[in-house]
Amino acid sequence: MVNMATWTNWAGTAAATPLVTHRPRSLEGIVAAVRAARTEGHRLRALGSGHSFTEIAVADEHAIDLSRFTGITGIDLPARQVTVRAGTTLSALNRALDALGLALINMGDIDKQTVSGAISTGTHGTGARLGGLATQVAALELVLADASVVTCSATERPDLFAAARIGLGALGIISSVTLRCVPAFVLAAQEAPDRLDNVLTHLDEATAAHDHFEFFWFPHGQNVLTKRNDRLPDGTAPRPLSHHRQYIEYELVENRLFGALCRLERAVPRLVRPMQRVIAASVSARNYSDVSHRVFVTDRDVKFVECEYAVARESLVDVLTELRSAVARLSDPIAFPVEVRVAAADDIWLSTAYCRDSAYIAVHQFQGMPYRKFFAIFEAIVNEAGGRPHWGKMHTLDAETLRTRYPRFDDFGKLRAEVDPTGLFGNSYTDRVLGR
Repeated sequence: MVNMATWTNWAGTAAATPLVTHRPRSLEGIVAAVRAARTEGHRLRALGSGHSFTEIAVADEHAIDLSRFTGITGIDLPARQVTVRAGTTLSALNRALDALGLALINMGDIDKQTVSGAISTGTHGTGARLGGLATQVAALELVLADASVVTCSATERPDLFAAARIGLGALGIISSVTLRCVPAFVLAAQEAPDRLDNVLTHLDEATAAHDHFEFFWFPHGQNVLTKRNDRLPDGTAPRPLSHHRQYIEYELVENRLFGALCRLERAVPRLVRPMQRVIAASVSARNYSDVSHRVFVTDRDVKFVECEYAVARESLVDVLTELRSAVARLSDPIAFPVEVRVAAADDIWLSTAYCRDSAYIAVHQFQGMPYRKFFAIFEAIVNEAGGRPHWGKMHTLDAETLRTRYPRFDDFGKLRAEVDPTGLFGNSYTDRVLGR
């Protein structure tokens, strides 16, 4: 237990100076942290890796940093399940799974998050037949507000399991996660330029034909970059890009050069539109294959802010059509592309894909450039379509509105009142989105 300087998240959109920071190395240490916060009458929040754009990890009173509580603690190879401590990052988990000949069936394009933080905020990848990361959870172990240690699964405390897989850190401190895995596999990646109208016309066909489909639309024009990833037969040898090409295309072009251009655009905003057309026109096709997580994950060094909503799949084209019209009227240009992904429906109470096949639309802006008007217009459009905001990304909705978007919202609240009656695990963000 130590005092801590000011903590900030990756994007610089949230900060806090906790009174106390707990850094446990054991389950007993997590229990002790819960007891200490409760005894002192303070609230306790898990910091995770700080990758969320919202204030979800802000801890003004007691913070718990699980970066020393990591690693795989249980392996069931016949069942293809592993149990991992909550502070383990997805990056470290993927390396450990590689050594076991296992993999996650789907994941997003960032691996810096902790396992517990990623599932608690509803992190997802893309794939019309696949769910988010939380759908791969087989069991959870949590420390509740009374300092008891409980486990939950589909058969043991199923309501807690349905809620805590995406629990926003409001039900307890997740200590370990048991994940369902699949045998390690190779993904074939096809990246190619296209036009937005063409992609939208053939969207259903593309999402049905490929295991994973997404696209990035450059919002001041028609250009898009499509990504199609498909699982290859077992035993297929990967054919990754050469180290030289990886360095040039990812490190030099997508990080250093793109970052330099964004800084120039921030200094001279009138350059955004012409430069975006040049960037979009320069996108070329790229085909390779590699171990699954190396295809899923992209290193991103250029900092930005982000707002993402899930809408019903059938609403996607209408939402994008309206957004395209709105972007054309913006006075402040947008330096980052819009990302579009899809996911299958699931049964997790606060999942953005609860009981509906979903499309995810994420809007971004380079750090330090105007974004509020753009994000507000985007939110107005997706809210008309019943959109559900990503819990870890910027949005303005509160509990009153969110209750209308989630059929099990009140059930979550009742369960929260049972396991954390004093709101020990709350903060200002959970007060806004869940109610106090």
